[in-house]
This record gives sequence, C-alpha cells and structure tokens, in this order.
Amino acid sequence: MTQAQHTPTSTAEDARTAELGLIEALIVLAKHKKKIILLPIAAAAFAVAASFALPNVYRSSVKLLPPQQSQSGAAALLSQLGGLGGAVAGGAGLKTPNDLYVGMLRSRTISDRLIAKFNLKKVYDTESLEKARKELAENTNIVSGKDGLITIDVDDEDPKRVAQLANGYVEELASLNKTLAVTEAAKRRLFFQQQLEMAKDNLAKAEMTLKSTLDTRGVISVDTESRAIVETMARLRAQISAKEIELGSKEAFVTPSNPEYRRTQQELASLRAELSRLENGRPQGSGNGGGRSEAGLENIRVLRELKYNQMLYELLAKQYEAARLEEAKDPSMVQVLDAGVEPEKKSKPRRALIGLITAGAALLLVVAWAFMIEMKERLLHSPAEAENWRRFMSYIRS
Repeated sequence: MTQAQHTPTSTAEDARTAELGLIEALIVLAKHKKKIILLPIAAAAFAVAASFALPNVYRSSVKLLPPQQSQSGAAALLSQLGGLGGAVAGGAGLKTPNDLYVGMLRSRTISDRLIAKFNLKKVYDTESLEKARKELAENTNIVSGKDGLITIDVDDEDPKRVAQLANGYVEELASLNKTLAVTEAAKRRLFFQQQLEMAKDNLAKAEMTLKSTLDTRGVISVDTESRAIVETMARLRAQISAKEIELGSKEAFVTPSNPEYRRTQQELASLRAELSRLENGRPQGSGNGGGRSEAGLENIRVLRELKYNQMLYELLAKQYEAARLEEAKDPSMVQVLDAGVEPEKKSKPRRALIGLITAGAALLLVVAWAFMIEMKERLLHSPAEAENWRRFMSYIRS
C-alpha cells in the first residue's frame, strides 16, 4: 500500500525536476540571447563574404546510352541455368556492360589524352602529369545510374572548356572503343583488318618481284593450258587461305560443333582436295621444253604468286567490309543521349548553403559556450559542485 502511494509522488517529482531543468536551459539561452543571435549572423555574413573570393565553378553533364548488346554464349548459358547460373555469375564477378565502359572512361589513357588535348597542365598550374590526372579525376564524376545510363559530370572554372571536356570524354571513349574492339563484331573487324594489311604488304612484294623478273628475263609466253592451270591453282590457294583466316576468326567466338564452323571446315577440305588434284595431276616439267619454256614457267610462277596475293587481298577485303558493316549495325555501341552543353549558371560555390551551414555551426558553438559559462559560474558559487568538478578533472588527468 505504501509503495502504491509512493509511485505517483515520485513520478510527479520527476516531472517537476524535468520541468525545472527545461526552464533553467531556457533561462541560460535567454541570458545570452544577444550572443546566440548575433554571432551566428556575423559568422554567416563573414563566410558569404569570404566565398566571393572563391572562383566560380561550372558543371557540364553528358548522359550515355550503354550498349544494348546481346548476351554472349557464356552469359546466355548461365541465364538458362536459372538461380544456379546467377550464383555462378555473381561469384565469377560478371557485371553489366556499363561497368566496362565506366572503367574505360576512368582509365589513365583517356585522362592523358584529355590532359594533352586541353593543355590541362597549364589550367591546373602544374608540371606533373600525375597531379594533373589527380586534379582531373577530382573534377570528374562518372557513375552508372539505376536507370541504366552512364552519367559524366565535369567541373571547371571555364564554362566553354567544361562543355568541351565533357564531350571530350565521349570522343576519346569512341576512339578507344575502336582501338580495343570490345565487342565481338569489332573484334572480327579488327582481325580481318590486320589480315588485310598483311595481304596488302605481300601483294606489294609480289608486284615488285614480278617487275624485277620481267625486267631481267623479259616477257616469255607459255602454252595456254599451263597458264590456265597455274592461275587456277593461284585462285584455289587464295580461297584456301581466306577460308583458313575465316576459320581462325570463328574459333574465338564459336565452338567446333557450331554449324557455321563445321560448314567452313568442309569447304576448306574441299578446296584443299581440289588443289591437291591439280598439283598431282600435271608433271612439273611439262611444256614446250628447253630453256625458253623453263623461263616462261618461272615467269608464270611469279605471276601466280601475284595472282594469289591479289585474289587473297580481294577476298579479305570483302570479308573486312562485311565485318565492318556488321560492326556498324551492332547495337553494342555507346550512344550519346545528352551531349555536354555550355552551362548558363555556376554550380559552385553555393554561397547561400555556405551561409546556412556556417550559421548553424556557429549557433551550436555559441549555445555550447553559453552553457559552459553558466556551468562555470555555478561551480564558483557552489563549493560542493566545485569539489565534484575537481574530482572529475583529477580522474581525467590520472
């Protein structure tokens, strides 16, 4: 019964104590109201005034539509496995195409090209390429958003240069994309381009060899049958080489059980068999006999090499053009959704925000200072509180 009567009384006393504590806090704030009001205002005014010494910074943004490429064979196989495939993909670190292009945009290669193109060493007032890279990275924000778009934000003090820098990232990405050939179509195009350049060099050498041979021996005719066989063999050799190159290009993307791969293998075997029949069906020394015939056949052999390289070059040129057209139609290309434009307004410094943050920080400091002053005064007038304070400080120092 006594405990039941004591509980309401204790609750009431606690409420009165809390009320007194709140009133005392309000008294402290009212006592120092001038400082609490004026000092934050003065600090905010000083911060805003000081912010006028900071240079204006402008921002230009570019939005890129990432490649909408079809799944690769491995990714398609994993997707067919359902949940297990997703777990395997996650464990292997397979990510979206956006991550690849974001990594390329942040690469040192693109940074160095932009630094050289826009003379950013002079802009950032440094002779160090490493410092210029760091400064450019700090002024650039490249993210892949949840909406699936890649956003490039660039900050600079010059509104014209900032738009050029933002668009420069896109230009350098396109250039790097062509060089590295990150898509399957681009890889095929690059493969045939390299083979075409080699065939072009070999064709030039064959032309020089034929010219040298004709200058030395002159033009000596041979029988029509021998000439036709040699030209046919040259054509077959060129077709065989082209098929071998085509087969090599497919090995990087398909398995040996692929129907297209097997069809190319069969065509290659057929061409080799036909060439073998021609090579084994006619004696090497057949002809009109004598030195004139041998000299004529030598000229034909040189001409055969020229024909072979010429036909191979033509076949590879057709395959290269087909690969280039396939790459042009490939949806796995980065497209610009929003190009960078010259900003009309600055993005930094935000003087109003600077003033508000400074005023808020100053207000907290002044309120804390007011309560500390009040506590100090109470300690001076209360021996018991002063003794507690000394004990607290002794524990702190020990």
